[in-house]
Amino acid sequence: MYLISSVGNLLITSLVCLASTLHTPMYFFLCNLSVQDMLYITSILPKLMAITVTDDTSISFTGCIMQMFMFVFCLDAEFFLLTAMAYDRYVAICKPLHYSAIMNNRVCLLLNVLCWIAGGLNGLMHSLMVSKLSFCKLQDINHIFCELKTMLAISCSDTSKIITIILIEGLFIGVIPFFLIMTSYIFIISAILKIRTSAGRLKIFSSCSSHLVIVILLYGTSLGFYMKTDSENSQEQDKLFSLLYIAVVPMLNPLVYSLRNKEVVNAMKTLFKITKLTVRSQYYNK
Repeated sequence: MYLISSVGNLLITSLVCLASTLHTPMYFFLCNLSVQDMLYITSILPKLMAITVTDDTSISFTGCIMQMFMFVFCLDAEFFLLTAMAYDRYVAICKPLHYSAIMNNRVCLLLNVLCWIAGGLNGLMHSLMVSKLSFCKLQDINHIFCELKTMLAISCSDTSKIITIILIEGLFIGVIPFFLIMTSYIFIISAILKIRTSAGRLKIFSSCSSHLVIVILLYGTSLGFYMKTDSENSQEQDKLFSLLYIAVVPMLNPLVYSLRNKEVVNAMKTLFKITKLTVRSQYYNK
């Protein structure tokens, strides 16, 4: 899963940077989403693989805090990036004549920077708060990485304030972005239904389907983790849900965008042909 995620997201990033046909706001956000996925999995999965191979389950406190920072940082940034992508699709479909003016380079860059800064600040805040907690002795973390909720559970300090902060900010980071995404798609679907030809409706909807699939995957797994009730098998369920959104979702993101998106597939074929011709030319020149 780590290899597929790394290679797939690196391929998407390279395609967006090299193919001029993909120099649009939609693929600009997609490129950032791929970079975020690579940071996300690289901060967690290599350590998990090392534990699996060596059976050495120890992790330093600093390494644990860094894992938690990257987890919160990347997850929050992904929520915001998916919201920005939904807004981009809304403008492209519902206001096509004003698309270039609204989604100009300055706006795209501003939205992108805000997504990263917001995620980074929230990750830094939680990392600092957890680093100041007391852990009475050497603790066993019953999880596959240093996840925020699990770290709070093993602390012997009062964590009620942090839990309250998590619940409050969950409204702004999880619920509100999801509401904005769904609102955008209500307007998008309404615009699609007004198109007379089925071919036209299918073409426009296909440009949004990849993004919608990723939204469902991410929100389905992450909300399933944080909204479910505690039970006897809660910790094992936590591990399963965590594995889904730290490994499966980043692995599926490039597959969904490459296999379901004709523009990405065509750009891939074009770059492959150019590379092949370049190699041939260098061979014959020699």
